[in-house]
Amino acid sequence: MLKTPDMLLFFCLVGAAAALHKQWIPDTNYENKTNWDKENVPCGNDIVQFPAQRKVSVFVETMHAVQEMKLPVDGEFILNSGAGFYVVRGQDSGCGAGVTTQFKDSESLQWFNPALWQAAATLDDLQRGNFLFSVHEESVPCQYDDVVFKARSSFRVDTSSSQSSIPVKSVSVLGKKFDSGSEFSHYLSSRSGQLQFQGSSAFSIGNQECGDPSGCDCGNSVNHQQICNSVTCASLSCKKPLLPVGHCCDVCGAIVTVQYAAGFNLQTYRQRIHHLFLVLPQYNSIQLGMSKVFKSQRLMGVIPSGTSPEIQVLILDGEKGTLSEVLARDIVKDAHSHGPNLGITGAEFQASSGSSSDQTGGSAGMVAGVVFGVLIMITLIIIMVVLIRKGVIQTPSSLPSLSSFMKSSDVTDLGGPLDHGFDNPIFDQPNMLPDIPVVYATETNNSISMTQTGVHFVNPVYDENETDFNA
Repeated sequence: MLKTPDMLLFFCLVGAAAALHKQWIPDTNYENKTNWDKENVPCGNDIVQFPAQRKVSVFVETMHAVQEMKLPVDGEFILNSGAGFYVVRGQDSGCGAGVTTQFKDSESLQWFNPALWQAAATLDDLQRGNFLFSVHEESVPCQYDDVVFKARSSFRVDTSSSQSSIPVKSVSVLGKKFDSGSEFSHYLSSRSGQLQFQGSSAFSIGNQECGDPSGCDCGNSVNHQQICNSVTCASLSCKKPLLPVGHCCDVCGAIVTVQYAAGFNLQTYRQRIHHLFLVLPQYNSIQLGMSKVFKSQRLMGVIPSGTSPEIQVLILDGEKGTLSEVLARDIVKDAHSHGPNLGITGAEFQASSGSSSDQTGGSAGMVAGVVFGVLIMITLIIIMVVLIRKGVIQTPSSLPSLSSFMKSSDVTDLGGPLDHGFDNPIFDQPNMLPDIPVVYATETNNSISMTQTGVHFVNPVYDENETDFNA
């Protein structure tokens, strides 16, 4: 936590072109009372005990009196000038009755635990406590960062991960900076290096600073799951919690997304946000983190179409996050007003209250997706019909073809089926009459006549050439 309001207001942003300094917080110092199970540094009447089977490197800054000390099988004391131990004869009047106090186990301290790191823009800021806020992925040292272990301190850290190496720019231990892989490998093979570092992953030292003014990718996305395994997320009560890119937990607050073009400078923009907004009294409780992220793009809101770089501004302000939304609106308004001068092409925000800079964006995207889906279905149907007509695709024999269906469908002008009445095999299909000469003679067959007025029987007595009236 920052010690003063001004420090808290300091632009807590990450992912800039210049490397940040990430400092390891835990230590194995003798004078640190949190390293002892009794939460107090042992005094002259106490029995000091270290875990017998644990490796430990302990930094001792001053002289200490003890009654008795039980040392581990594998360990070391790093003594500052004038530091050491002596045994008290009799009772130490300022110590009390005396107890057995044990040094805590440091084997479980993981490199990829974001809570065990603090970041600053410079070494001076580390000493002053001007620490930066960031998403979980970027709380752990990034590939362009300088890693710092306190000069007058020792430690033990587990570097195990799913990756074979941990890329960083440099590592500083006990006041010495290592910026080449060979030099640091030599230190790791030393007695102190073996006691301070453990784990399967090696270090890749010597990365150059980010050369992109718009910022560079931290590189910790491959370790996202391992980082999040060390994080415990709190329960939230806001209406619509947000999940920032690179973060392990939902948050109550606001996220501003900035689109940029050539000429954008992340360092310049972070300074602008600090001087315009974070110095104002109403924003003295704000935590703000800025980083370059790569967001997935979807064609018409449906089909994935790669990623695009954006600037993510994460704004947090306690449980409700109401003040975060106010600041988000101010940042978006400033981006729209002065964007062309800053290389910004667009900006929008989302808040955990459910508000956003474009309230219709979600519904418009849904409508576009539905329309796009309908167009795809129509296109597929047309293609299928064309392929069937060309014979590329054969329909099953049990199903009628499209053309036969169309030809066999008789409809009236009113849209209903045409009524043909009932079938008469004698009149509709004369050829179905059985050909029995005895029963049906030729004359009989000729006695049936079909004219324009209908079908009737011919009366052989009646001569159609005669009339009922004789001249």
